[in-house]
Parts: sequence; structure tokens; C-alpha cells
Amino acid sequence: MERLPSSGGLDEAQLKETQKAFDSVAADYDGPRGNNELIQRMRGTMWKTLGGLLPSGSRLLDLGCGTGLDAVELARHGYEVVASDWSPEMVERTRTRAAAEGVGSKVSAVHLGVQQLDQLGGRFDGVYSNFGPLNCAPDLRTVANECARLVRAGGSLVFSVMGRICPWEVGHYAVRRRFGRAGIRFARGARSVGMNGHTIWTYYYMPREFYAAFEEHFELGGYRALSLFLPPPYMVDRYRRRPGWYERLGRMDDRLGGLPWLRDMGDHFLIVMRRR
Repeated sequence: MERLPSSGGLDEAQLKETQKAFDSVAADYDGPRGNNELIQRMRGTMWKTLGGLLPSGSRLLDLGCGTGLDAVELARHGYEVVASDWSPEMVERTRTRAAAEGVGSKVSAVHLGVQQLDQLGGRFDGVYSNFGPLNCAPDLRTVANECARLVRAGGSLVFSVMGRICPWEVGHYAVRRRFGRAGIRFARGARSVGMNGHTIWTYYYMPREFYAAFEEHFELGGYRALSLFLPPPYMVDRYRRRPGWYERLGRMDDRLGGLPWLRDMGDHFLIVMRRR
């Protein structure tokens, strides 16, 4: 089993920097930055996976809900969702979206970071997190312990996490001779990533490395690569120039992304765990 990165965790200032970064983009995060075609394709894989594990009517906790796209979609299908985020601006967007879509009674949006789960009560049938909020968690083992407290026996975790090995990203920056940026995911400890003039403090993980924090309380159900043959979402302009070609690559992601070796690569990985 791989070891977790050794670090002292993020301090309060770094957590606040990350919060400010997401606050700054909340107003336009439903546009190309946070919801383009490549992101939506990965989002669909998350929805399909959750639907196969947990029946309609289940009570779910969303860690890092963003503007509420996942929470509202799941609420439309009968799930009850507590949607949490460290960014108060994102939480407000989620509340507004849920009300506008007529599912306000099924979505409860709360301003709560992944490092604050000890403040949350109740029991859940499942917990999900999409597009890397857990990469910003100061201490994954604390998150795992809190998930174990909150999730019923037999309940599921479904997390989309930014991985260490993204061939597209390495190639994209290497050909531009930006070798430091090309190798940023391989570094241990938290890395500073710029967004909208702000800094997001981010850890990157291999799937088994990530699971090591959860294995005491959760069985590994499996994991698969997301955006392995397809480029990462920030390269969506490539997709838009040749959508037919890239959709063929997307079908390769669908067919091959769960195979050994290949599943350890990609922009993200989708990991499923079950409460013991």
C-alpha cells in the first residue's frame, strides 16, 4: 500500500486562500471554467455510478458542491442531498439553483469545508465529491474518520479525485518547455495552483495512495480513470475543434479506463468505497 504524502497539512491562511479562489469564480463557474463539455462528460460518469449504487430516496452528502449542479441533478431524481462547500459564494449559488429548479426542499446547502465535518450530524446512505474538493483536504484520514461516523454500514463513498499521472498534462506543458508545471502533480505535499489571480492549495494522489486513508473503515469497491484518452477539461478548445475525433477517444475512456495500469492515470480518477 502506498503511503500518504507526509506534510503538516494546510494552515488556516492556505485554507483561506483556497476559499477566496473559489469565491472569486462562483459567479461564472457554470461557464467554460467549471462546466464545459469535457467536465460534463465526467459528471455523467459520476451520476451513473451513484445511481447504480444508491437508490432514489437515499440521503447523500456532497463534499465540495460548487454551484450545485450535481446536487440539483440528484435531487431531481429523488435523492435528498446535504450540499456542503468551503466557499460561501458557491453555497449561495447552490441554494439559488435548487430553489430555481424547484428542488429546494430536497437540497440543503451548508457552508462547511471538508476539514469541518466534525460539525455535521445525522446519518447518510452515501457521500460523494466531484472534481477534486478532497484534493484540498488538509488531512485525508480525518475526512475518512468523519465519513465513517456519518455513513451507515454498507453505505457508499464515490469520489472524483485529481490523480498524479495525467499524460495529456505532462505532454501539453513539456512541449512548451514548462517542465515545472508538467511535473507539478508528482511532487509530494500541497502544491499551489493558480486560478483567477488566486491560489488553490492542492494535493495529488495515486488511487491506492488515496484509499490508504480510508481502508480502516471502508472496503475498496473499485476505481477507474477519468479523462485519460480525452484531454483535461482546461483543453476544451481542442475538443471543440474536432468533437467527433475526441468523442472516439471518449469511448476509449469508457471502455478501457477501468483496466489495470490505465486506471491509475488520467486527469481524475473515480473511486468507490463501501462502509464496512
